[in-house]
Amino acid sequence: MCACESAIPPEHLPRIFEPFFTTKEIGRGTGLGLCTVYGIVKQHHGWIEVASRPGVGTALSIFLPRAPLPAREREHIHPESEVWAGQETILLVEDEAPVRCLTRDCLQRLGYRVLEAASGAEALLLWEQQAGIIDLLLTDMVMPNGISGRDLAARLRARQPGLAVLCISGYTATEGGGFDEAVDGAGFLHKPFSPQTLSRAVRECLDGATAGREPQGAATA
Repeated sequence: MCACESAIPPEHLPRIFEPFFTTKEIGRGTGLGLCTVYGIVKQHHGWIEVASRPGVGTALSIFLPRAPLPAREREHIHPESEVWAGQETILLVEDEAPVRCLTRDCLQRLGYRVLEAASGAEALLLWEQQAGIIDLLLTDMVMPNGISGRDLAARLRARQPGLAVLCISGYTATEGGGFDEAVDGAGFLHKPFSPQTLSRAVRECLDGATAGREPQGAATA
């Protein structure tokens, strides 16, 4: 259980687990704290209960299922705990600095070379500088300055057909910027995601793109 002396206004309670929802000033918070906790708890098949009363404070109680066996008796590692590494070059485009830094660090620990940009415009400049060496575009769907993840993917695929693309978004399938806006043939990751989920999605996108390329020197009709 986690408790604090401040109460949450009733109108904010339904939104406290939404990605990027925050009442803090710009630059003081990302709105990803409780969202990340919620995602981790859900991945472990648990739930969170919130009690908040003016003059009393706020309490968040986390409930997790009891493990069926002690850790020392588990002989097999669950697939979700595995990681998939690589050495390819990834163009990471994410306007939220904390999310971008965490994602970059995770990918670099897996062995990937990461080029990072905070907007679609920055990504296009990086592409011109690093033309021909980028294997995967990992991009947020909703970004500032008029270039969305979908627009960016379309522009880069026009220059490099078959480019592997993995889209990420904090929106759900029924909200703008979610699955309905994803790029054709691209992978999709819903925020927040674990390092294991990220590593697997990246590896699957890269392997899928490689498998789909026509071998060099293949005969054409």
